[in-house]
Amino acid sequence: MTTPITATEIHLASRPHGVPTLANFSTVDTELPDPGPGEMLVRNLVMSVDPYMRGRMSDRKSYTAPYEVGKVMDGGAIGEVLVANTERFKPGDVVLHSRGWRSHAVLPAAQAAKLDPDAAPLTTYLGVLGMPGLTAYAGLLRIAEFKPGDVVFVSGAAGAVGSVVGQLARLKGAKRVIGSAGSAAKVRHLLDNLGFDAAFNYKDGPVAEQLAAAAPDGIDVYFDNVGGEHLEAAIGAANLHGRIAICGLISQYSATEPPPGPRNMFQVLAQRLTIRGFLVGDHSDLREQFVAEVAPLVKSGKLRYEETIVEGLANAPQAFLDLLAGRNTGKMLVRL
Repeated sequence: MTTPITATEIHLASRPHGVPTLANFSTVDTELPDPGPGEMLVRNLVMSVDPYMRGRMSDRKSYTAPYEVGKVMDGGAIGEVLVANTERFKPGDVVLHSRGWRSHAVLPAAQAAKLDPDAAPLTTYLGVLGMPGLTAYAGLLRIAEFKPGDVVFVSGAAGAVGSVVGQLARLKGAKRVIGSAGSAAKVRHLLDNLGFDAAFNYKDGPVAEQLAAAAPDGIDVYFDNVGGEHLEAAIGAANLHGRIAICGLISQYSATEPPPGPRNMFQVLAQRLTIRGFLVGDHSDLREQFVAEVAPLVKSGKLRYEETIVEGLANAPQAFLDLLAGRNTGKMLVRL
């Protein structure tokens, strides 16, 4: 490059105690080095904020490394190649990569995947056709071993993952699909737009009572994005040989003390339940099958998706805080 590129980056300024605030983030301008052999310079177009990022803000043992204080954060992003020192890409290509939370990035070409802007809207590769969609697909079909006729309960059902879980279950022959969400508007969205058979606002009363009313014959599958009270309620409502897929525990991510476990674990024994946690990265072998099956459903409108798009990198921290507070419908994205 003849002219140095200055990237605007969002750094982790401090580790949060409890619920994160804007004070935990800082905006920093950084001059980027020239791409080396096999590397390329990318200008980011859109980036993702995801619940798992809350765990990475804390310095505790987890399934992925924590963000470093004073360093740029990262996450899924889509960008345009500006300079390519590789035969794999050329300037103008659009790529999916993991160097979000910044305006520009220099990265190894091996860590990016080329996208076809004409095949589907670019944002879908961060949502319904990306990591959240694959999470829903793997969790429902492989982890929860869904079968036609199951009664399925999904928490966080209006989010990027939960909304796909519920629709896939319906399209694949579920007897009944039930969702929980955090507002009356989201409940209406689940019922009117996504085809859920029943839905409730978990803020309206005890989850166990609302779930019992929505699933009088019990549930066979629970897809958990929330944990806590929802998990306890699902264990209590589970039928014999019920299956529970633990995808996320967003209700506990900002807890300052260890949360109490479900108080009804005896039901796991009595009902011979299967409870299994999973990470989407362990199921990348399903990606081609997932895209081949789900992309046509999205294109035809049989599987709907929603996006909440925030404009501007400077607003990424607030978008992340809004995600944790449940102020999004569908996938939360930041357009740079």
